[in-house]
Amino acid sequence: MRTVKIVAACAVMAAALYGCSSKSEAQAPPAPSVTVAVPLVQAVQDWDEFTGRFEATQSVEVRARVGGYITGVHFRDGDYVRRGQLLFSLDPRPAQAALASARAQLSQAQAQLTLAQSELERAETLLEAQAVSQAEVDTRRGALQTAQAAIAAANANVRARQLDLEFTRVTAPISGRVSDRRVDAGNLVAGGSSAADVLTTVVSSAPIHFVFDASEAVLLKYQRQARRSAAPIQVRLQDETTFTRSGTLDFTDNAVDTASGVVRLRAVIANADGFLKPGMFGQARLAGAGVYDAMLVPDAAIATDQARRIVYVVAGDGSVMPKPVQLGPLVDGLRVVRSGLEPTDRVIINGVQRIQQPGMKVQPRNGQIRPVAREAQVPVTQAAPASTATLANSLPSGD
Repeated sequence: MRTVKIVAACAVMAAALYGCSSKSEAQAPPAPSVTVAVPLVQAVQDWDEFTGRFEATQSVEVRARVGGYITGVHFRDGDYVRRGQLLFSLDPRPAQAALASARAQLSQAQAQLTLAQSELERAETLLEAQAVSQAEVDTRRGALQTAQAAIAAANANVRARQLDLEFTRVTAPISGRVSDRRVDAGNLVAGGSSAADVLTTVVSSAPIHFVFDASEAVLLKYQRQARRSAAPIQVRLQDETTFTRSGTLDFTDNAVDTASGVVRLRAVIANADGFLKPGMFGQARLAGAGVYDAMLVPDAAIATDQARRIVYVVAGDGSVMPKPVQLGPLVDGLRVVRSGLEPTDRVIINGVQRIQQPGMKVQPRNGQIRPVAREAQVPVTQAAPASTATLANSLPSGD
């Protein structure tokens, strides 16, 4: 009986275990559903990005070159002025009086010259008749030369006084945007080179310089590229999401700063509308390399495996396999994959979070990789990355 009881108990336990196993197999979850797509292959242009400031190509501090009372201000603060346009006028009467005195001195010198010429001619005539000595003639000739020198000095004095009279009209030395006036009409100015003598400032507006610092590595790259062709540059302001202004790199400093390891570069940007102002911040990008074909995947498809970056691809039998990849910059919301993928790989672009382990089975659904609109990529307040890229067919027509 004891043996029968043991056999019956084993049978009951086996039946219970079999029931649990059948129930567990019946409740096994289905394979997760994911979206897959082959990498998008398009021509890409890499860019290096820099932050810099706009600077005027010309900037002049306007000063009076002679002293006097200011009688008029002939511009409005912030106006655009042309070269030679009258800005300030000084009381011209002292300069006019000085010019009249100089002209009187010139007339006096001319009278002395006429007298010296007559006396020399008379002395030479008397010398032929031996009525005067040779010494007398030499004295008259010296007096004539002195009168001629006095004429030259008087003429120079007249020209100097004419300049003083012209300097009572302070004109714009360059064309550009004028600042506010530092001195009002009725004030006395001394005329000089000190900071207190500045009447206003004028800065040119078109074109405008964009100045930024670059590393030595960037300098070497662009110096080598310059042997083939000039690198294009594009600029955007801090409240813009697209690079709408273009220019050319026209200057590289003659030395690398040994303290910081950077070199100063400068570009010329067109500014016909005068919207760009000196001192503004801007973000610039320079073409880092030629156009090349690149494989692109969504940035969300990139996973991290310790120090590696991986993407999950789905095999023909539905199994998942990770692939280590080397990544490049973002292009319209998509990440450049430099190596590690094949153009025919089916990459998981949606549902990566459902992958629990390599080799598991999934249910793939076909999808398509599309670029993201540029306006939706980076908010205005977000800092731009150190380097980016663009699709070659999306470059501005000017490049």
